[in-house]
Amino acid sequence: MLVNQSPASSQSVAIGGDLQKQIATIAKSIPGRVGVAASVVETGEVVQWQGNAEFPMQSVYKLPIAMAVLNQVDEGRLKFDQRVNVEKVNYIAKPQHSPIRDEYQDGTVISISELLRYAVSESDGSASDIVMAQAGGPAVVMSYLNSIGVRDIKVADTERTLGLDATSQYRNWAKPVEAVKLLGLLQQGVGLSASSRSYLLRLMTETETGLNRLKGQLPQGVKVAHKTGTSQTTNGVTAATNDIGLITVDEHKHIALAVFIKDSAASTKEREAVIAQVAKLVYDRWK
Repeated sequence: MLVNQSPASSQSVAIGGDLQKQIATIAKSIPGRVGVAASVVETGEVVQWQGNAEFPMQSVYKLPIAMAVLNQVDEGRLKFDQRVNVEKVNYIAKPQHSPIRDEYQDGTVISISELLRYAVSESDGSASDIVMAQAGGPAVVMSYLNSIGVRDIKVADTERTLGLDATSQYRNWAKPVEAVKLLGLLQQGVGLSASSRSYLLRLMTETETGLNRLKGQLPQGVKVAHKTGTSQTTNGVTAATNDIGLITVDEHKHIALAVFIKDSAASTKEREAVIAQVAKLVYDRWK
């Protein structure tokens, strides 16, 4: 029912079922499937609802991509300030989201670090594809995830492919419990150097998307390092509305939280409210 192993300890600590029931009530308030997993990183307390189901990540997958790229920087295969020649052919097509395409329509020369900023903070699909290609493609991302013990997150395609084939998003999936595991590893500094971890967390904290999701109902000033993911809406159904992140309670306490919403006919406002309500519920319980 509840527990997957937290990276914080050898044993998970299952919390009271009332929190899971409250999460389930929120999850059932909209059509579609909602998956939730949450953990206090330092203590191993865990709760989940539909946490072992597979959900399309959409741009949430830019987090494992960024981690894999930064790992290559740590290993000397890429350089943080390495300049990359970006041409128009490298851009994803509209209506996919790409600020770098819109700002530099004829191409540009840009650093790996800045491409990561576009990919994570601005959820730029072109930047994500370009930086993943520099690292060696999806197979390299999967190899990195396997090396840190993350098995149930699948990065299979580029953003370009996601834009051309709507069904491909279901090949790029995560289980909420595994997304929380990845967040816990990030918080604990597993798989990245201290400098790479610090840079990535800063980018996640500065993210400009999904302000009504995990952050939506939390007290002003609470630090949230997060990554969103959103699909197009087709025939009134949105395949993916997601947000995963680390909520800082205090210096010694961090909540890893993942909320995925799959194939929902609810409005954007309703879907985002579900994510915000879950975040507030979990934060209020563990703060």
